[in-house]
Amino acid sequence: MATMNDFTVKEKPQWCPGCGDYAINLALKNALAQAGVEPHNAVIVSGIGCSGKMPHYVRAYGFEGLHGRVIPPASGIRLANQELTVIGVGGDGDGYGIGMGHFIHVMRRNYDMAYIVHDNQVYGLTTGQAAPTTQKGMKTKSTPYGNLEEPVHPIPLALTMGATYVARGFAGDIAHLTSLIAGGIKHKGFALIDILQPCVTFNKLNTYEYWKQRCYKLEEQGHDPSSHEKALEKANEDWKTNYDKIPIGLFFREEKPTYESELPQLKVPLVKHELKPVGLEEAMDEFI
Repeated sequence: MATMNDFTVKEKPQWCPGCGDYAINLALKNALAQAGVEPHNAVIVSGIGCSGKMPHYVRAYGFEGLHGRVIPPASGIRLANQELTVIGVGGDGDGYGIGMGHFIHVMRRNYDMAYIVHDNQVYGLTTGQAAPTTQKGMKTKSTPYGNLEEPVHPIPLALTMGATYVARGFAGDIAHLTSLIAGGIKHKGFALIDILQPCVTFNKLNTYEYWKQRCYKLEEQGHDPSSHEKALEKANEDWKTNYDKIPIGLFFREEKPTYESELPQLKVPLVKHELKPVGLEEAMDEFI
């Protein structure tokens, strides 16, 4: 059985000192081991941004794609080989901005994969512009007089679009975050783990201390993750109270058929299908 060390690479991560990405990297490796996944059966798919380096720092298969395009290659990998554990990793700008369309549709289809979002409320790699989850009124490099836009709220969005495992973690609590990621990896269906991840360089509002003062754990309040109604109630709590109380933990989980399980042609993984050579002339006759 694999351990965290089996997922550790020799390269030293190149993130800012104190960045929440270090904690997410550690939690992900621990979660893979806890979920019983072997390195040769795992694929980490990322986009562009600070979080995009995650495939470089986890010993497994990896694919670093384009900005906002985590879900398409992850979906393709999942459809091609259902024996692989597929994990998408991206930032809030990557997933809730340019990649929003893919995010919405993968949830309603319920692909069997986990999607880990580094939600630091800014565009960190491009030095601190406002992101989709930036709080209204927050001053950033691109909003020097305060952000005018209402932020995206990924948890209620995921609940209304059909995600079957919806969780929020905090990079300042690695043990709790590990359990949420491990649960998402083991879950049969689409799992969102949104992570409050402080950007120590460009976000001076949403700091470790800021989240520590506001976050509370759902499981300590007796929350029932099987209730969609209760999950929505808790998901809407943070922004209705102006971020004074931020629930973290597992909001919702349900079991239902995955997209790929309902495709009869995938009973045998595509990678194991026998490919018969077809001449160009035969293909032309068939389609023209």
